[in-house]
Amino acid sequence: MQSMIFAAGLGTRLKPLTDRMPKALVRVGGKPLIEHVVRQLVAAGSRHIVVNVHHFANQIIEYLQQNDFGADIRVSDESEMLLDTGGGIKKAASLFNTNEPVLIHNVDILSNVHLRALYDYACEAETTQKVDSVLLVSQRKTKRYLIFDKEMRLVGWTNTDTGEVKTPYEALYGLTFMQPYGSNTANEQHGYTLFAFSGIHVVGRKVFETMNECPEKFPIMDFYLKYAKDLHFIGKVKNDLKLMDVGKLDTLSEADAFAQQLGY
Repeated sequence: MQSMIFAAGLGTRLKPLTDRMPKALVRVGGKPLIEHVVRQLVAAGSRHIVVNVHHFANQIIEYLQQNDFGADIRVSDESEMLLDTGGGIKKAASLFNTNEPVLIHNVDILSNVHLRALYDYACEAETTQKVDSVLLVSQRKTKRYLIFDKEMRLVGWTNTDTGEVKTPYEALYGLTFMQPYGSNTANEQHGYTLFAFSGIHVVGRKVFETMNECPEKFPIMDFYLKYAKDLHFIGKVKNDLKLMDVGKLDTLSEADAFAQQLGY
């Protein structure tokens, strides 16, 4: 199993802490965020991990060098320019065996996800269904949702507050999607289903190949929406998902309790 941690972000929502350290080293439950994610990946069987860095890059590099997590951890250095999530994956491609899937995990996400099961599911789906990427999704309340067809194939994205829709499928334009309320029935609209993205996904060989057509810097969600018709991206629903995005100062104390609850 091979994986990547997005740790290059500026962490602006965690200022002033991130005026002196990267978001990845902000402590939750007595440990840096990146340690929680690395240990979860290693426990899932990942023996090859790539971490991208930009903001206070040297601090993350030193931390990884000073700690032995029982895995081969390499750094994809974006110090010169922050490449966004898609560009970060593209730059790190040379550090992976791109013939095998790669699990991608945001550094600021804590969850109860069984990462090995998700990775194995993606490997099987790539082989049997020719799936190119698996995105972990849930019925979590937000305002930005991914849109899936009846086979759980990704077909678009919507902001239920503004009514904006992004999709390569003409049939979805002109549709208005409402805020779902947590049940499968409420999530189903116009023959499509809305789910929230978790920030955890598994990408396959064709994703890396197609990224050769992309610019140096781009968001991964723009990639998914641009190529949703040409490549096969599916959602994997976790109904009992417990997830926390540790993105704001006022959530840190809540994150401490959340980490204890999950046994981090």
